[in-house]
Amino acid sequence: MEEDPDEELKESSELYEHFRFVADPGQKFLRVDKFLVNRIESTSRNRIQNAAAADNILVNDTPVKPSYKVRPGDVITIVMSYPPRETELVPEDIPVDPVHEDDHIIVVNKPAGMVVHPGHGNYTGTLVNALAWRFRDMPLFKSGELRPGLVHRIDKNTSGLIVVAKSELAMNRLAKQFFDRKTRREYIAIAWGNPEPAEGRIEGHIGRHLKDRMRMDVFPDGKAGKPAITHYRVIEKLGYISMLECRLETGRTHQIRVHLSHIGHPLFNDERYGGDRILRGTTFTKYRQFVINGFKTLPRHALHAKSLGFIHPATGKELYFEAPLPRDMEDLLEKWRKYTGARDELGQ
Repeated sequence: MEEDPDEELKESSELYEHFRFVADPGQKFLRVDKFLVNRIESTSRNRIQNAAAADNILVNDTPVKPSYKVRPGDVITIVMSYPPRETELVPEDIPVDPVHEDDHIIVVNKPAGMVVHPGHGNYTGTLVNALAWRFRDMPLFKSGELRPGLVHRIDKNTSGLIVVAKSELAMNRLAKQFFDRKTRREYIAIAWGNPEPAEGRIEGHIGRHLKDRMRMDVFPDGKAGKPAITHYRVIEKLGYISMLECRLETGRTHQIRVHLSHIGHPLFNDERYGGDRILRGTTFTKYRQFVINGFKTLPRHALHAKSLGFIHPATGKELYFEAPLPRDMEDLLEKWRKYTGARDELGQ
């Protein structure tokens, strides 16, 4: 089933909401937690206080406690998770592959094909449904939220690492790290062609495509979209495709997919960004069949969230995790290695 575009195109930074208020000139002194509860729909004072405990409430760019008294002209900003939604989250006994778990967080190696959170057309079978079952006795997962613990996401057909918080405080502290771009995220991508230079930086605002709402687009002049930066490095050249390591400096929707497409090197078999057809190579029938077989070997876009680094929200310790390439990407690479080796032997 095709994913709903509004769910598919949620940005990583929108998994927690950034509010900004300017106190009126006639504002009476009022605790900042009460001030925010009165202005943010579908939230609670406890949620506001948890945000403050994670230093996620700032007044005039300085973190404050819930007891701070708002004054006229104050600029109040807050980063917090999504408020509760009307849709019920159904816990489901679905296996997950944790690479790390403690009292505060879980880091999961998500398989390709699994949606991260419930949304239109995907209310069951998601990672969050699975975690709601696994943590069904924990307060955060009984709160009625549709996306408990989420601070970032990866696309349905992208495999790899995602961290989920197990408490409100951990969620707020992790959310702040993602918002401030203090996390470390590297991906392995298989793309058409061989980018030149072999190591570089792609910069260009990313926003929704002006004609196709199912896609994102790059706006180099910065007049639309949000700033986005991707660093890439060619790891292996395999004739008409290459394996890249991509590091995210920002976390926009489809960022690697749309940035690589923008520079003329779409991901192999990325249907949405033009990588599901033969973009490099010969016109020989055997080669065409080889590529078609490659699409069958990897029936999704070739992207894997290989590594994830962040500061533990409770201990303050630096953590770093890696997940090996999944079998479908390994198989595809092996096919291309054999193909390019045979071409070299024939002198083609």
